[in-house]
Amino acid sequence: MRRPTNERGHLTIGGIDATVLADTYGTPLYVYDVEKIRENARSFVRTFEALDVKAQVAYASKAFSSIAMLQVAKEEGLSLDVVSQGEMYTAIEADFPPEKMHLHGNNKSVEELEMAIDMGIGCIVVDNFYELDLLEALLKEKEKRIDVLLRVTPGIEAHTHDYILTGQEDSKFGFDLSNGQAEAALKQLLHHDQILLKGLHCHIGSQIFETDGFIMAVRKLFDALEGWRDEHGFIPEVMNLGGGFGIRYTSEDEPLPLNMYVNELVKEVKRQAYDRDFELPEIWIEPGRSIVGDAGVTLYSVGSIKRIPDVRTYIAVNGGMTDNLRPALYNAKYAAAVANRMNEPLCETVSIAGKCCESGDMLIWDLEVPEIQSGDLLATFSTGAYGYSMANHYNRFPKAAVVFVENGEHQLVIQRESYQDTTRFDLPYTRG
Repeated sequence: MRRPTNERGHLTIGGIDATVLADTYGTPLYVYDVEKIRENARSFVRTFEALDVKAQVAYASKAFSSIAMLQVAKEEGLSLDVVSQGEMYTAIEADFPPEKMHLHGNNKSVEELEMAIDMGIGCIVVDNFYELDLLEALLKEKEKRIDVLLRVTPGIEAHTHDYILTGQEDSKFGFDLSNGQAEAALKQLLHHDQILLKGLHCHIGSQIFETDGFIMAVRKLFDALEGWRDEHGFIPEVMNLGGGFGIRYTSEDEPLPLNMYVNELVKEVKRQAYDRDFELPEIWIEPGRSIVGDAGVTLYSVGSIKRIPDVRTYIAVNGGMTDNLRPALYNAKYAAAVANRMNEPLCETVSIAGKCCESGDMLIWDLEVPEIQSGDLLATFSTGAYGYSMANHYNRFPKAAVVFVENGEHQLVIQRESYQDTTRFDLPYTRG
C-alpha cells in the first residue's frame, strides 16, 4: 500500500510531516488522522440512512477511549458501547449523552450498575442470571426502570483468532441459545415492571473479513425469535449484531468495504423479518476497530541495531509491548516503514524489537527497509485500536502521548506520562 509522502520523502499523516510530529511531541507517539475516523464512522451511518433503516451505530469505546475521541464520536452522531465505570466516566467528561450509551460486560459490579442507572443510560446489555438478579434488586431499591437487551451466544464460530471468539457456545459471554438459558432469561423478564426487554444482542468475534458468520447469526436469532413469539408473544424492537468488522493491518488482509457489512446485515435481517412475518426491528451495530484502527499510526525512534551474521538483524525502537501489546498477546502482524526515508530503495530485511525485558517483545519479525540507522523514525500503521487502550507500565515505562491531526493542524489530546506519574500512587513501606 502506498503511503502519503511530501517533497522531502517523509511520511505524512493527515497532511502533517511525521518528523514534525515526532520532533514536537516526542516518541513513542500515537497519531490519529481524525478525517479518517470520520470517514469510517460515516460509512456506517450513511449506509443505514441510504437503506432507510432505523439503526444505531455504537462506537465500541474499548478500542480507544479518550475525551477527544468521544467528542468526535458524538459529533458524528454515534452511540457508545461502554464496559466499565472508567469508560462511562470518560463519556461523561466528554459530555456524551447517556441515553445513547449501552453498557456491556460479563461481570458488571453493583457500582457499575448503580452508575448506569443513576446517569440514565440508554440500555444495559444483560449478560447472565447473576446480573439480572442484581439489576432487579437495584431497580426496586431505586424505584427506576431501564431498557435492556439480552446478550445471547448463537453458536457461530467466526473465522478469527481463538482468543477473540465470542459467539460460540463455550463462551464467558451471554446466554446460550441452544441449552435453554436464553429462553429462561426471556421468561424472567417478560412483563417485568422495571426491566424493559427491547431485544437481543450477539457478537460473534473480531477482525472478521466475511459476512457469512453474521448472516448465520441473524438466522439463528430469528429461529429463536419465531419460537419465542409463538410461545411467549415476544417481538423484539431491537436486534444488535455487534461488531468485529475487519481492517487491513498488512497486505495479507483483505477486509470488505465497511458499507458492505451493513448492506449484507440489513439485507438478511429484512429477508428473515419478511419471511417470518416480523416487523423490521431497529438494527444496532458496535464497530470499534473498524472506526479507529486504520486511522492510527505509532511513531518510534530507532535505537540499537544488532546484526547477527547469517541469522537476523534486530532493530530496537523506544517502545514495544507497553504501547502495542497485540503482537505479544495475539501474534498480531503489522506493516511499518521508515518515516523519514519513505522514497529510498528497500535493501534489507530486519526485525523490529521493543525495549521491554522480554524475548517476546517483538513488534514485527520481517520488515523490508532502506539502510536504516539509529535515530531514524519508524512508523507502524493501523495501530489506532487496542494500542493506547491496552498500554501498560511494564518495566515502569510511562504511557505515550496521543495526537490528533485534522485539516492540516495537530493537537495533543493525551499528555505523555512522566516518570513521576508511574510512581504517583506508590506508598512507602513503614514498619512499626
